Amino acid sequence: MTPPPPRYPPFTSLNSPYPSPPNLLSLVAAAVSAIVKYNNYRPFPLRKKRHLSFYPMHPSPLHSPPLTFTSPDSLSSFLSPRLRDNSLATWGSVPGTKTIHNLYHEISQGETSLLLSDETLIRTVHVASINIRNSQGLVLVESKQLLSDGSVRERSRPLSEKMKPLESIEEAVARAVREELGESVVVEILDGSSNVRVEERESLSYPGLRARYVLHSVEAKVVQGIPDEGEFETEETGEDPFDITGEESEGKAVTVKRHYWKWVDERDLKR
Repeated sequence: MTPPPPRYPPFTSLNSPYPSPPNLLSLVAAAVSAIVKYNNYRPFPLRKKRHLSFYPMHPSPLHSPPLTFTSPDSLSSFLSPRLRDNSLATWGSVPGTKTIHNLYHEISQGETSLLLSDETLIRTVHVASINIRNSQGLVLVESKQLLSDGSVRERSRPLSEKMKPLESIEEAVARAVREELGESVVVEILDGSSNVRVEERESLSYPGLRARYVLHSVEAKVVQGIPDEGEFETEETGEDPFDITGEESEGKAVTVKRHYWKWVDERDLKR
């Protein structure tokens, strides 16, 4: 009796009576072909991908590149036709206002961004605002400033300072305390008190120019160096009477000379 042939002989030849063993590649190709036909020629119809849609933002000054200028004169030429009622002429001449040299210095130092979009001109400033409290819980407020032109500017706000590029809130607070209250003053920022809000209004320093203030506020307590009650005054040590070009700007830029402080109840501050 002849034994049955093996199902898949180890090898075959052209003259072999047995069928060739199935080829693995041919099996894969046949399977792919069947899947393609079954799915209407859509290979491997997996779950549809979810595509993220990106919509262009509404044009806003915040998304425009900041403007740069080569000199105070070039800044003045740019602003003059864009400010209403010839308000540029009041800068530095009306008590409490600053000059074109002040704004040029702020822009050049990165403390201020001047943005223009759809004919909307706005000055954007990041400000560190520090609510310093004494042992009775009262808040330290700057009531007024004496300026270099002899005028007095009313303030009625907590210690505040324009932030420099890449400066943290802690660094801005330390600089504000050192320059406006004095080297010997020490305050401690309270944990978890940091807050950010945005206010937009016409600038008091630059009439006619819209301003957006990004206020980085913190709560702090006095450690040493500040009278715990009453009113007092300090000398400004941070403002330089020289502009960034090295030319003396005395008489051109208005600087702060003295600060006047008092303790107030928080409810009075909000009013």
